[in-house]
Amino acid sequence: MTLTLFGAGNIGRSFIAPVFSAAGYEITFVDINETVVSAINHRGEYDVVMLAATGDESRVRVSSVSAIDARDTEAVAAVVAATDIAATAVGADGFGPVCELVAHGLVQRGSTRPGVPLDVILAENIPGAADLARRRVATIAGDDLSLLGLVETSIGKMVPIVPAAVAASDPLLVYAEPYNTLIVDRLGFVGPAPRIPDLLAVDNIRAYIDRKLFIHNLGHAAVAYVGFAENPDAVTIADAIFAPKVRAAAERAMLQSADGLYLEYPDEFRPGDLESHVEDLLTRFANPALNDTVFRVGRDLNRKLGPGDRIVGAMRLLAKHALPMGAVAAVYQAALGFGATDEAGQSFPGDAEVLGQHHADGLKSILTSISGLDPDDPVDRLVCDAVSE
Repeated sequence: MTLTLFGAGNIGRSFIAPVFSAAGYEITFVDINETVVSAINHRGEYDVVMLAATGDESRVRVSSVSAIDARDTEAVAAVVAATDIAATAVGADGFGPVCELVAHGLVQRGSTRPGVPLDVILAENIPGAADLARRRVATIAGDDLSLLGLVETSIGKMVPIVPAAVAASDPLLVYAEPYNTLIVDRLGFVGPAPRIPDLLAVDNIRAYIDRKLFIHNLGHAAVAYVGFAENPDAVTIADAIFAPKVRAAAERAMLQSADGLYLEYPDEFRPGDLESHVEDLLTRFANPALNDTVFRVGRDLNRKLGPGDRIVGAMRLLAKHALPMGAVAAVYQAALGFGATDEAGQSFPGDAEVLGQHHADGLKSILTSISGLDPDDPVDRLVCDAVSE
């Protein structure tokens, strides 16, 4: 069995490839990083270092791998035409061009393997990834995409940054936390979903995308924002969550959001499921080996205070079901005091403007212009009131 994997970055090498490699798949990476492509082809394997919260380390060898430069469009089309399954892990900027490469491969596949479907797992944190991909592919392959499966995912794996010195000595080595559950949309497949360990196919992927956003991402943000408020000198998320007050604030917000998810998806989550998920995440956040910074997790207030994102989206869900949202609103308030900087002492572009707007024009300005809330809408009014209180 073969997998064509677009993206040889952290998620591709540390998560998607190991899941399929463990099931016996041969993997062809497609990437524009010449150093990585060359190293993969030279060695045919690489290691993933698993860093547990206990401090234990283990290594996983990913073998039977090769790579193609994404700019070699003919070679890419040929491998897509021949592959058993494909996946993308490239991020928002590279997603459109990758969809076009898939389209060219799909056209060639129609000639060389007529009638054989192609399923593409979209390992992207991009809202509406399947619809975006379908439109982009159709511009090249035509409107009849009945043999193309576009499979959305919920990506919950956290990947530590490899130190520069380590990366210089081994450009293929990647770090990862020991979490390997790849949640995929069963209904997105044209063929049957692969039956392999660590791949969980669900019928309602929206529920798991919302779980990721409104519990995982919300909790992460809570640690960053409340953690900075409590201790501006805390550098990493593990440092911040060490403070009991910070951990408790994140836990309250996550559990409050979970109440909304239970009511929104009563057929998907059983009692206790989300509470266990919260506790697991809090333990994972505290993993010092991840070395994730408060700055990285909290930066980009324009996006993270946006209408459908982790904080406002969770509050809108709670307001829809007439549930309390004070713990989540407290995370929003903490975000308005977020001033963490990078290693060079620089703020994220745009964040200073958001905080300056709040200082100059007040909370209402932020709620309406940044968070897109309409005070005349009954649901949005409840959110506004909760933040204002």
